[in-house]
Amino acid sequence: MADHSVVSVADGPWKQTREEVSVLRWEEPPEGPVLILLDQTRLPTEEVELVCTDVPALLEAIRTLAVRGAPLLGIAGAYGVALAAVRGYDVDEAAELLARARPTAVNLGYGVRRAAAAYRRALAEGMAPERAAAAALAEARGLHAEDAEASAAMARRGLELLGELVPGGGYQLLTHCNTGALVSGGEGTALAVVLAAHRAGQLRRLWVDETRPLLQGARLTAYEAARTGMAYTLLADNAAGSLFSAGEVDAVLIGADRIAADGSVANKVGSYPLAVLARYHRVPFIVVAPTTTIDPGTLDGASIEVEQRAGHEVTEWAARPVAPLGTQAYNPAFDITPADLITAIVTENGVVSPVTADALAALGAPGAPGHDQVMG
Repeated sequence: MADHSVVSVADGPWKQTREEVSVLRWEEPPEGPVLILLDQTRLPTEEVELVCTDVPALLEAIRTLAVRGAPLLGIAGAYGVALAAVRGYDVDEAAELLARARPTAVNLGYGVRRAAAAYRRALAEGMAPERAAAAALAEARGLHAEDAEASAAMARRGLELLGELVPGGGYQLLTHCNTGALVSGGEGTALAVVLAAHRAGQLRRLWVDETRPLLQGARLTAYEAARTGMAYTLLADNAAGSLFSAGEVDAVLIGADRIAADGSVANKVGSYPLAVLARYHRVPFIVVAPTTTIDPGTLDGASIEVEQRAGHEVTEWAARPVAPLGTQAYNPAFDITPADLITAIVTENGVVSPVTADALAALGAPGAPGHDQVMG
């Protein structure tokens, strides 16, 4: 049974100021280690934390999207393995459950495998279970730090790319779903680039797709934009076309949950239509994601498993029906954008443009030393 409690960020031993709200952290109170998550389902009206004391609680948080976003899922998965190890649970079982919790986000399995491998390696070297658990925790912390570094590198590279593609600054940027600090060990992926433009005085306007049916753009991206003081405007997803036709979009920046070997990108449903609009209107369409999101084992977009979520997310809003009783709903969590619609993929190791299988492979495996830009 999931074992977690809920605390306000202003309560209890984890008291913080509003400016210091963290998305995910490991704590070791007297009663035992816990993983603390900002409950993203309660944003933007409440900043509430979930205190997970076991893997079932973390699994529930992942499945309900209390914790979400590809890079952060990888970090959460690694800490989940460490939590199982430190508290004496079956690490192999925990790793298997965590890795399967959301099938499209490749980072989740990557983080789980890294922490589990560190634990097993320590046991194989003759270490006691306690020291092996410490090794898993160290691996999770290492991944957390690496993601923060990757976020900073992507922000820098992405801003440089914008300067090449859209000279002059004063950018009007359109984004979809949420790709900021809420999905990362650092300041995010695509939204980190937007934030870098804002800090450089080069952002004129961030256009925020509401991102139906769960409104991650309205609830989360607008929340982050407001906290950082950037100029932003929220729009209904189906209003994006009018923005393009009016010439109000200089570039589209999105994240990714999985990038296939051929450069096809799985991202929050609604991303593919934006890519089509961007191509028609000759607007750069840029994907920003760490190399941990690249999956060489998935050959193409058709091979990506797309998570299908419950129909009530479409037919209900705040537990109230918005469609007739019995209505069936099509509710894929993601869609696939083919490589030929993508102007560039920005990673911490380099920028790929045009997007090809060979150029992606040249970036190296996750965690490899940084490379120069791979642009043809």
